[in-house]
Amino acid sequence: MKKFTVLGLTLLSALAFSQKKWTLQECVSYALENNLQVIQNTYNTKLQNNTLQIAKREFLPSVSGSINNTASFGQGRDVFGNTNRNDNFSNSASVGADILLFNHGRLEKNIRKTEFDVEATQQDLERIKNDISLQIAQQYLSILLNKEIGKIAESTLQNADKLYQRAKITTEVGTTARTVLAEAEATLAREKQNVKTAEINTDRSRFALAMLLQLPDYKNFDVQEVPLDNMVNAPLFSAENIIDKAYENQPQIKAAEARIKSAEAQTEITETAFWPTVSANAGVGSSYFSLFNAGTDINGNKIRQSGFFKQYKDNFGQQVGVAANIPIFNKGITRIQVEQAKINEDIAKNALAQQKQQVLQNVQQAQFDAEANYENYVAAAESARSAELALDFAEKSFAAGRSTVYDLNSARNNYANAQGSVAQAKYNYLFSLKLLNFYAGIPLTL
Repeated sequence: MKKFTVLGLTLLSALAFSQKKWTLQECVSYALENNLQVIQNTYNTKLQNNTLQIAKREFLPSVSGSINNTASFGQGRDVFGNTNRNDNFSNSASVGADILLFNHGRLEKNIRKTEFDVEATQQDLERIKNDISLQIAQQYLSILLNKEIGKIAESTLQNADKLYQRAKITTEVGTTARTVLAEAEATLAREKQNVKTAEINTDRSRFALAMLLQLPDYKNFDVQEVPLDNMVNAPLFSAENIIDKAYENQPQIKAAEARIKSAEAQTEITETAFWPTVSANAGVGSSYFSLFNAGTDINGNKIRQSGFFKQYKDNFGQQVGVAANIPIFNKGITRIQVEQAKINEDIAKNALAQQKQQVLQNVQQAQFDAEANYENYVAAAESARSAELALDFAEKSFAAGRSTVYDLNSARNNYANAQGSVAQAKYNYLFSLKLLNFYAGIPLTL
């Protein structure tokens, strides 16, 4: 019974998933959680955070211990030059600690540099998320566009079918020539093909978005339709008004700024090589030594050796030291490394200038596209109204017998093409507007 219950819940879950229609926000959220490129860069961010933790722990002392055991066999010579058998066992143990006292702030500077590296990596991740979000928004609008074109094709097909049915009747009663029926039949077949093409284009755009989301079941994937006519307004922002905000908000700019600071910190780190390094160390230890055959003393008595614990107590010792490493001459390598670090600063600053130039061009392009697409939409809408009026005259004229079926079909084709142009211009404008608003710091929504 439990097996059937689990199977039923699984099937219901799969059915609910297949019937689900995704919103733009759901598509973006799903991609940002499951996209492999996002996941890969999330790992990079975690690695950089671990590097920062390592840099912070460099302030702590390093403590290590050692235990040595040695057994020696064979002949040995004493201080008097006599050769004797010298089989022995020795043991020693020690614990030592080292701590850095002075290195001209190298550790602090390394932490600061790593913090900037972490920030740059995080901004790289945000840039990838933004790129994926924009791709999803564009593909989402492409699906809506193809669906709208499909509705236009369906409406045109219905009109073509009505014309065919009418022509069939009038031809059978002999009021119109068979050429009228043939033309109506050809028009009906052509509109059926247009509907099928629109369906294929819609399926293709749905497939493209499903692949972008990396969904395993693309065949049952669909998006939620959104009424967009009320969103079509003149552009709200201009490039001049939003460029400063784009410089502040765009992650590629923030990443480039963080890398400049990282390069400057690296120069400071490199310069610390001119300064001495002072460290302190401390340790404790003890040892044990035993001959396998201690022999006898001058009186012939067997030599007694101290036990392990007594020797460890008697041999216990401590040591404290301070060491300084003073650079004197290293072939001028440090000076060259400082020059290289400053060159890297210039490279980072140039990269920031390039990113700002790219953002400026993107904003200006979005502004140009928004204005051009809006004008194109207005012109297309006006053309569609004229085509609709011409179609109305053609239908009335055809009903009155003053025009041919060819004239009516031509008017309907012109109107359908005009409707398609309006839809294309509308969605092009909406994406341009969303892109422009995105640079202004407004989240992607529909």
